[in-house]
Amino acid sequence: MKRSIVHCTLAAAALVCASLAVYHALRLDRIKQTNAAIASARVADIESSVPEARLARALALARARDSDAAAKSYKALIEGDRRDLSQAAMYNLGNLYMRDALENGASEAFRSLPLIELAKQRYRDVLRNQPADWDARYNLSRALQLAPEMEQEIEEKEAPPEKEQSVSTLQGARIDLP
Repeated sequence: MKRSIVHCTLAAAALVCASLAVYHALRLDRIKQTNAAIASARVADIESSVPEARLARALALARARDSDAAAKSYKALIEGDRRDLSQAAMYNLGNLYMRDALENGASEAFRSLPLIELAKQRYRDVLRNQPADWDARYNLSRALQLAPEMEQEIEEKEAPPEKEQSVSTLQGARIDLP
């Protein structure tokens, strides 16, 4: 009796281990297919249920110059559950807007300025969530160079003149920095 209980317990443990091995093998196969589709950048082959695959699809659409579809994919990822993918999608969406604005150039200034403003907003969103992101900080500074903020210009014009600093007549006073 004792021997049959031990055998049944071992058989149950072996069955559980075998089922876990099959489950993980199927997951590994699915991950390999997704990685192969991402590596080949075939947009049609990428599975839409995997969030990383959706990000790869959005990147492939952006590279293919399909800005509208890429923007929709990025926005769907921004609204998703995964914060890391949301951050990456916000940054890439800002880059997409900037790229489109720079391609329009001066010939369509009425179209490029709103795109730059959208890019600045996305970069600010990234920096709000992750202040140490130097790529977003750099891109925001570039966008601000292309389209400076109106409030900054108004503040610069309305700022009172700086007071003149007089040189001290005290003996032994240093004027220069320490």
